[in-house]
Amino acid sequence: MGEPGQGRALRRDAEENRRRIVAAGREVFAERGLGATLNDVAHHAGLGVGTVYRRFPDKQALAEAVFAEELAEIAAMARAALGAPDAFGALAGFLEEALARAERSRGLRELMRQGGEVGAPLARARAEIAAHCGELVERAREQGALREGVSQADIAPIAAMVDAVMALPGGGGPQGWRRYLVVLVDGLRAGPGRGPLPAAGAPD
Repeated sequence: MGEPGQGRALRRDAEENRRRIVAAGREVFAERGLGATLNDVAHHAGLGVGTVYRRFPDKQALAEAVFAEELAEIAAMARAALGAPDAFGALAGFLEEALARAERSRGLRELMRQGGEVGAPLARARAEIAAHCGELVERAREQGALREGVSQADIAPIAAMVDAVMALPGGGGPQGWRRYLVVLVDGLRAGPGRGPLPAAGAPD
């Protein structure tokens, strides 16, 4: 029989190892993308690969844990934006802040390009981000700041277009993606002489 408290110490060690692995995974996936291996993460964390496998059975499980944390933080940013009085400005500011996070993480950008099923924590965070963006869009419409025809469904394609600029050689130049984000966001703004946007998928 083990000494009293030995079980608690082992649990603390296991939790500390998990935190180290997730932190290392965030840094490794940010730099190398989803092509990085669990061996890469273990080396970066200063742990044996067996320790990593005991916490995460495969790379997908680790990536889900890493990016569920990342997306939860972005969802918190979107939730905070809801408190701003200027909904359009808050939406534009959130997009810039969220894309700045994505710029620093190759793995996050690769994840957001992927379709298909994801685990519950990732799906929850994605749904929360979409819901908060939808609320900002509705408030901007009520405030008369949004061009007719713009909807919450336009936000993800805008982020994807900026991601495409980031993927260009040199990323469109220093801070180049911000230039194009301003152009895209300005296209959503209501103003004199601006007709409604054409419906998505409408023929020319």
